[in-house]
Amino acid sequence: MATTIISADHLCVGYGKKPVIEGVTLALQPGELLVLIGTNGSGKSTLLKTLAGLIHPVHGELHVLDHHAGQLPTRVAYLPQHPVSSHTLPLQVRDVVAMGRYAHLGLFKRATKDDQIIVEDSMRRAGIDEQASKPIRDLSGGQQQRTHLAQVLARQAEVLLLDEPTAGLDINGRKLVASLVAAERARGVTVVMATHELLDAEHATSVMLLAQRVVAVGPPDVALRDEFLRECFGFTQPH
Repeated sequence: MATTIISADHLCVGYGKKPVIEGVTLALQPGELLVLIGTNGSGKSTLLKTLAGLIHPVHGELHVLDHHAGQLPTRVAYLPQHPVSSHTLPLQVRDVVAMGRYAHLGLFKRATKDDQIIVEDSMRRAGIDEQASKPIRDLSGGQQQRTHLAQVLARQAEVLLLDEPTAGLDINGRKLVASLVAAERARGVTVVMATHELLDAEHATSVMLLAQRVVAVGPPDVALRDEFLRECFGFTQPH
């Protein structure tokens, strides 16, 4: 029997006691990709933050790796929509990526040679290794996004929660994200990705369309039908 990595039953997410989305049901297996699609304010980020354990469910059941969300920081990596890696500090790219190892190190352990190798490899995979010694505040938006992607990769997690990972990236950057997600899934990582781009759902196991409620959920060819897209965006998918 397949292991369920993320399970939710009648999950209601929101802030405090105010619901944003109700009735979320999930059963994600290793290597699956769930893409959350909707406009700004549709609830994508709220659901991701709940999966990451940053906000508590309003009600319903939620388990990530058989634990309550947020209890396994070494095994779950979260990329927020607007990462904070203080641009007021002279942090280099390498410093920011190395933060991805902090959950493994704890407060007092020093980074090992293995940690350094993981950081270097993550920068290479994200295509930001040539900027390793540059202050992140001097980078373009796309380069900053690649840096934060490298930080998430450095966690070497079993679950990736990605909020708009292709934001600010050109076509090559978007292809890079797709290849990174595919590579992580190939090693059994379960990925949940929020986006407003339909193309990001091309290789998804399942798609959830959100509009402050669950409009549709299922394989891409089911969830992205014209009638559901009209409810979310007010337009239909070009043929």
